[in-house]
Formats: sequence, C-alpha cells, structure tokens
Amino acid sequence: MSPFLSSDKQSALQYVKNYKPHIEGRQLRILLHGPVGAGKSSFINSVKSVLQGRMCAAALVANIAGDSFTKTYTTYKIEKENPSTFYPIVFNDIMGLTEKHGVLVDDVKLALKGRVKDNYMFNPKHKLSEGDQYYNTEVNPNDEVHVLVCVIPADTASQIEDEVIRKVREIREAASELGIPQLAIITKIDMTCPEIKKDLKNTYKSVNLKEKMEQFSVNVGIPMNCIFPVKNYSEEIDLNDDVDSLILRTLRHIIDFGEDFMNHKMNQSEHSYR
Repeated sequence: MSPFLSSDKQSALQYVKNYKPHIEGRQLRILLHGPVGAGKSSFINSVKSVLQGRMCAAALVANIAGDSFTKTYTTYKIEKENPSTFYPIVFNDIMGLTEKHGVLVDDVKLALKGRVKDNYMFNPKHKLSEGDQYYNTEVNPNDEVHVLVCVIPADTASQIEDEVIRKVREIREAASELGIPQLAIITKIDMTCPEIKKDLKNTYKSVNLKEKMEQFSVNVGIPMNCIFPVKNYSEEIDLNDDVDSLILRTLRHIIDFGEDFMNHKMNQSEHSYR
C-alpha cells in the first residue's frame, strides 16, 4: 500500500480522528527521545498541523545546531475541531541526548514509568530523585508511557556518536523490560537524498535512505518494519499532501502499537485479580 495515494491519506486521517482507546478514560502517551536536533519538537508540530489542517507550532523549535532547545518535560495535547476537546493521544518531548551532556538516561527511565511531572527542568548532571517536587509519587495509568519513539535525523545518522547510540540502546532496553513498544522515526529525509527532495514519492525507492535505516536498525536493534521515514514541516507555509501522508502513516502505527500495549496491560491486570 502506498502512503501517497489520496485514498490512503484520507483513510489514515480518518482513522486517527476516530481513534478512541478501548479502555474508557485512557489517553495514549507517546514519549519522543533521540539526539539533539533530530526533530522531536518539529514532529509534534507537524502532527498537530496535519490533524488541525493548518500550520501549528505548539512545541518551540530552533533552527541552529548545538545544545538541546528543549529543557523541560512537557506534555502536548492536540485540540480537535472544538477548542475544548482533545485527541486521546498526548506527546511528551524531552531534552535531547548528547555524548557528554543532554538528558540523563535515568530521567528517561523515570518518565517511562510516569514518575516525571510536567515542567520538570532536566539537569544533565543530576537525575530526578524521590522527594523532589517534580517526582510523581502517585502514578495513574495515564501518566505512564505507552509508546517509545526514537527520532533520528537521516542527514547525520551515520555521524551519531557511539555514546549516544549506547544511551538509545539503554533506553530501549528499559522500555522492553516494561513491555513498552518502540519504533523509530527517521527525519530530514529530503536532506539526505536529492531524489526525495525533488519528490517525496521517491521515499521508498531511495537506496541511500534504506541503507541509513538498515544501519540504524543494526545499531540499536529496532526492526526495519518499525522504522518510519518522515519529513517534518519546517520551511513550508502551507500543508502538503505527501508530507501529510508520511506523517499519518507513522502516527497510525504509533497508535496501533500503543493501543495493543494498553489492552495487554489491562488483560494482565484482570488475570492477576482472578
């Protein structure tokens, strides 16, 4: 199935708009992590833009390289057509991973368990500890992460430091121990292949991009069928069907992964009480 067919885009959009967790009152929490400058905040903005049908910028982004622009643990909700209603999916953006600084792996592990409160200011030298005002002592199911998404930039994927790859692996292992599903998004695909830059419909034809995805898969252990190429909105002033299609295809899989995990946890809980 091609994500670029108009019918497929509309089908995916409708699927996301109609999504409602099987468990009443639940919201699906998606945690984004990855190297500094990978496009985590831009992906959140791009998803919001696609779902709202206009350009949005909920998460602040920077267009220069360097330290992580995201400093605090922030939850992003996406409004539906009615301003007072929201989609039952939320995104959490965190400080980027770097070789020597950036977010601490221990803080990401706490976030996976729902232990980190909103607006916690990440400290690259000290992890969040019990007793801190931003340490969540009373976790409810909506605080926990249901899908872990690693965001990697295609244009610099081969230059990511070994230490950052090690941190990504460690976070992935922590999520696996909790049963949390994981997938990856490879961004900036138009900056790594001239054919893709010319036409996004060439995304799945690009040998260069496939090689980068395969190498990343080997490095961190995420299967190829769980790695999704996207182009975030960055310089555009209007929405584009091809950009939307890749984002919606990815979002649909994220939702499916998260829904399966929530239902599995509920079934486990029911069995434990029998």
